[in-house]
Amino acid sequence: MKAIRVKQLRQGNPSIELEMVEDPVISHPQEVIVKVLAVGLDGTDKEILKEKYGVPPQGEDDLTTGHESLGVVAEAGAESGFQIGDLVTAIVRRPCKKKSCVNCRNGHSDFCQTGEFVERGIKGAHGFLSEYYKEEGRYLVQVPTELLGHGMLVEPQSIVEKVWDQVLRVQQRLIWEPRTALILGSGPLGLLAAATCRLLGLDVFVWSMSPQDSLQAQLVKDSGGVYQQAGTAGGTTTLTAYAEGLGKPLDLILECTGYSPLAFEAMSVLAPNGVLALLGVTPADRKLEIPSDKLNHSMVLENKCVIGSVNAARKDFETAIYRLQQMEKQYPGWLNRLVTNRMSLDAVPKLDFASIPIKAVVDIVPVEQWRELVKQTNEVVYSFSV
Repeated sequence: MKAIRVKQLRQGNPSIELEMVEDPVISHPQEVIVKVLAVGLDGTDKEILKEKYGVPPQGEDDLTTGHESLGVVAEAGAESGFQIGDLVTAIVRRPCKKKSCVNCRNGHSDFCQTGEFVERGIKGAHGFLSEYYKEEGRYLVQVPTELLGHGMLVEPQSIVEKVWDQVLRVQQRLIWEPRTALILGSGPLGLLAAATCRLLGLDVFVWSMSPQDSLQAQLVKDSGGVYQQAGTAGGTTTLTAYAEGLGKPLDLILECTGYSPLAFEAMSVLAPNGVLALLGVTPADRKLEIPSDKLNHSMVLENKCVIGSVNAARKDFETAIYRLQQMEKQYPGWLNRLVTNRMSLDAVPKLDFASIPIKAVVDIVPVEQWRELVKQTNEVVYSFSV
């Protein structure tokens, strides 16, 4: 079968190639062979493909990339819990092997304490950017056929759902009635976060570098949010100036850019009792001066909270499916517009990430063939276009 490989990662000077690899074979009754329909690409894939920082499986030099998957079961082990034709996506992280890691031992590898977890397509295990992959049934999540056109977005949406779940848990410390959310960044994660917060009934403001007339800005507006290009609000070139201009307490801030100076500035504009969630990182080594005493003062005296979040668990994937269904019903066509680039597997080695306005999806199987492969159910099937 064909697969995208980052070659010679352990040897230095790696390359990206489309190559033939062995077809997966079921060796245990709990395993499943999945025929991949499509794989979404995100910032992590960009860093792996361009910065070459991925980690191949132990004893190997190459890594098959891709972690935002949508596929259909092609072969199912007798104890897998799946049937041929089931539409599925896959959880990305696998638990570490340390008995002392209570989170991994209890189904929460997204909170692994040792750092020795495995992530498919990222760290220690091959990903899904191939024609087929093999997986244990316990790591697959069934996707309803009404999300056939958008199932590759379940994984990024699961990140947003995990953050919201953790924010609610943290805020059990007080009586919290959030009204306003600020999203920093208008990439796929920031846009999904904005739409989610609108569905949750929050007033949403998005602050980002994309132009005021960009598709990103229009998607924010079409989901009921307010968009502002960074540095253009009447000369307010900083986040602090923008936040002051809003004249509203910012109960929740989701930092989706990974730009660390912005994260520290967000701490200062967060409302009393508010939560700042950090969702992004960038492979940089920045140094900056911060008003540490002032930040410490406001964090303590105003009961502010900062949390970091990465990866997601099964329940977050399941909630993500529900939320994407909500988005499609509330904002018809919005998810289609989020995906700005579609390409074949052959095009990936020469992909220029700078040419992607928002979201790229690799179609392993031509879209017009998808419905023929998926088991027919009685669910409502929404039409989608590419």
